[in-house]
Amino acid sequence: MASSSSSSSEVSERRGIPGASFVSDVQTYLTQSGLDVTSSLAFLQERLQQYKVVEMKLLAQQRELQAKIPDIEKCLDIVATLQAKKGTGEELLADFEVSEGIYSRARIEESDSVCLWLGANVMLEYTSEEASALLQKNLDNAKASLDVLIADLQFLRDQVTITQVTIARVYNWDVHQRRSKQVTATASKDS
Repeated sequence: MASSSSSSSEVSERRGIPGASFVSDVQTYLTQSGLDVTSSLAFLQERLQQYKVVEMKLLAQQRELQAKIPDIEKCLDIVATLQAKKGTGEELLADFEVSEGIYSRARIEESDSVCLWLGANVMLEYTSEEASALLQKNLDNAKASLDVLIADLQFLRDQVTITQVTIARVYNWDVHQRRSKQVTATASKDS
């Protein structure tokens, strides 16, 4: 009766994060896993720590994406502004950062191309249409990645909760077993 040790939902995995199963019958769980209470608690605590490490990594990735998305949106706005000024003969005045805290004013003349900083000391020149398409693609990818990360974090939080509940159930079951044995031993001595 394997299903008696866990709920009806199967233990799943999400992007390499192992799923945790809810233990409804601790005795069956311990028998099927072949572990004693101490080993089981140690295993569950280790799994909980692994979940915490993964959570920290995912939260760091989430912060990076949340910082990256506004930057991409600003770049898209700038390219759109340049495209809107195209053909009007107007110059665009812009302040740009030369280094941290130092800005310079620039007069941007009408141009058919823009340069995008790709990172790793790489900058490429694109037509404004290509730049807009690339930035939009990057924005869509970043938003999709953020959605996946948020779903991963929710899955992870569920696994942490299930594991914490399982730890409590195993611990409480052990305490109950010890008390029962103690009561039985005391009753045998009294008779």
